[in-house]
Amino acid sequence: MAAPHETTRRAALVYNPVKVRSAEALTAAVANQSARSGWAEPLLLETSVEDPGQGITRDALTRGVDVVLVAGGDGTVRAVSEAIHGSGVPLAIVPSGTGNLLARNLRLPLDAIEPMVHAAFEGSVVPVDIGIATITRETGDAETHAFVVMAGMGLDAAMIANTNPRMKKQLGWVAYVDGAARSLPKAKPFRLAYQMDGHSLHLARVHSVLFANCGALPAGIDLVPDARIDDGFLDVALIQPAGPFGWLAVWRRLWWQNSVLGRSHLGRRVVARTRNQSIQYLTGVEAEAASPEPRPVELDGDEFGLAARIRCRVDRGGLLAAVPHGHSLARR
Repeated sequence: MAAPHETTRRAALVYNPVKVRSAEALTAAVANQSARSGWAEPLLLETSVEDPGQGITRDALTRGVDVVLVAGGDGTVRAVSEAIHGSGVPLAIVPSGTGNLLARNLRLPLDAIEPMVHAAFEGSVVPVDIGIATITRETGDAETHAFVVMAGMGLDAAMIANTNPRMKKQLGWVAYVDGAARSLPKAKPFRLAYQMDGHSLHLARVHSVLFANCGALPAGIDLVPDARIDDGFLDVALIQPAGPFGWLAVWRRLWWQNSVLGRSHLGRRVVARTRNQSIQYLTGVEAEAASPEPRPVELDGDEFGLAARIRCRVDRGGLLAAVPHGHSLARR
């Protein structure tokens, strides 16, 4: 008979104590499921300001865990995903906070923790894509980070930077309305040079450029309707409102065309015949954008300061996601 340490599996739970509703209930659920599944007692790891998730996740991986559960905001999920990327260890996203953007795009349960805790131990594993962003500062210094939903340069990042942290803590993604109200009156387009897959260089005037691994937002909004989390492609959106009513055209594109008409075959045919150039969509495996003046950048809703250049690519299947048995990523 093999020794217990040679056969016993173990899970790690990485959670943000500020974001989870009840840390006691969450840790108890993971410990109880570990026992029911015959696994060893789980590692219970809290994030902190000093370590939002990368360090404790890497430490858990060195200790040989078989699955990592993450509970927290979108920033916590991004940090843990960055650390677990390419490790071959599955990630189980336990719903918490208000955004749950990666979980939404994976179409995972959002209204209770039990289904995803169970899926971590007894579910299936599917490979999904993860984005890799290299941010170059005005000084020429560069740093590389992962993102799971989208990265952005321009107004979207400024809106995040201008969002009241207390409102964000209390209201979640709805607080970005406050950031928008603070940012839009001063918003001006800026010059952007961009390149897809190393091909021809293009110039544009934009308010934002978004690099999407997936594109579904809360309230049923499809920001980037063709983005899929398992297709190996990066979808880029150039936000280009024109004239005094330009932002109305952007909203019409996002809400009516993408999120209502785009859900049916007939609706998509109508959209294809509609001239609305407020958002330009591009698709590739790698994209790069640069501005003559440094612009704010964000990854999965967290601000990352000013950058002169950002290069994004997709690592196809670079993240393993734990899902309930029989779960499909296909759009319904």
